[in-house]
Amino acid sequence: MELDIQFQPFADKMEKNGLAPIVINSFRHYYGLLVRGETGLISNKDIDPVAEGEIADAEKLSGLNKAGRRAMEKSVLIKLNGGLGTSMGLSRAKSLLEVKNGLSFLDIIARQVLSYRRKQGVRLPVVFMNSFNTEADTLEALASYEDLPSNGIPLSFVQHRFPKVFQDALTPATWPADPALEWNPPGHGDIYAALVTSGILDKLLDAGILYAFVSNSDNLGAVMDESILGFFAENNYPFMMEVADRTEADSKGGHLARRKDGRLTLREIAQCPEKELDEFRDVNVYRYFNTNTIWVNLEALRQLLDAHNNVIRLSMIRNPKTVDPKDESSPPVYQLETAMGSAISVFDEATAIRVPRRRFAPVKKCQDLLALWSDAYVLTDDYQVVQNPKRRLGPPLLQLDNKYYKKIDQLKARFPHGVPSLLQCVSLNVQGDVVFGRGVEIKGNVVIANDTESQGIIADGSVIEQDLVF
Repeated sequence: MELDIQFQPFADKMEKNGLAPIVINSFRHYYGLLVRGETGLISNKDIDPVAEGEIADAEKLSGLNKAGRRAMEKSVLIKLNGGLGTSMGLSRAKSLLEVKNGLSFLDIIARQVLSYRRKQGVRLPVVFMNSFNTEADTLEALASYEDLPSNGIPLSFVQHRFPKVFQDALTPATWPADPALEWNPPGHGDIYAALVTSGILDKLLDAGILYAFVSNSDNLGAVMDESILGFFAENNYPFMMEVADRTEADSKGGHLARRKDGRLTLREIAQCPEKELDEFRDVNVYRYFNTNTIWVNLEALRQLLDAHNNVIRLSMIRNPKTVDPKDESSPPVYQLETAMGSAISVFDEATAIRVPRRRFAPVKKCQDLLALWSDAYVLTDDYQVVQNPKRRLGPPLLQLDNKYYKKIDQLKARFPHGVPSLLQCVSLNVQGDVVFGRGVEIKGNVVIANDTESQGIIADGSVIEQDLVF
């Protein structure tokens, strides 16, 4: 009864803003955990690492392509497309960024789908889960692809939002200066409720679609794979997460683990107790990280939702922030979020599969974008972004000074004539303010440092094979 009284202001606010009862009930569950003092933390004592050999390896699958092609006619691509890329200085959908050959993420995804349909003779619908911030821009950008929508299946649906919670009184956050800041995205774990409230889940099932392949729109490495689909379909798994080998670069990402009851689980860094962070980051202990690419059997999802009144209770992430993320002096709030991959603990017989690193190539920072712009990667005839076949060095490791290269405008200003050749670059670390000229080439492992007060200029046509200090 006391919880009902505490929660009523949230319920009123959410109803006033048109949120569905499913969303309100879902938020009520996580708010109840917060009030009871739950932190969402998962301790090492509650889980065990997943050892090599415990899960299937996509690079060792064989004889499953035919099964994958049969299942393709019953499959859908779902792209998570709610991000604005604010950390890169963007105010529109990040998927509008130019990636390769003048094409944006959305252009490449659309052309991948259309190319695949033509080659394989399948319908393969694609659906974008947008946020309120990205819906209009996305649909406008895709309007020129008239053949992209599938009959009876909408091209997009919109995820929900949760109210932020003041940390001191656990009441709804208010911020009259900008009421939009009173809300936060509930994390991509919202996909399951959004599929229901949008009606998309029922439309897909009515159209005979059984398998959903879900990935981030900024991860162009996550493409449809017949062998992996065949493995998923033939084994009749309800849920499968793609994971990859962790490296030091992935030490902060969510990792795969096994609960004491034998179920697989996902632990994000925000769910790790502070005193255990060193072990969390140890890539030799927790070997596999979540690529945020999953496969879902939609009939199994429908059954799970029906059994739980359309609310799947995922692990809560209690994310401490300030109500205005750009103003650290603004009141502290909690954002209650969930991760899509945490559903691996909810589905009976859910599994994970190790995939090669090439299936995970997200753009989270400007340095990721710079790599894709460069000649280290090429765009194939079927619109896949792959490592340049002339390159034998693996992905280039780029590190750009956040002070000068964090925002997209900063990046473009310092590469006014295009990206240097990185075909023979192993790693590039740029420290300080440096502007690159036309036709520059980087080879091997290079550090470029400028600790002067003036801007460092790299001349046109420079070939840099060793460290450079201004």
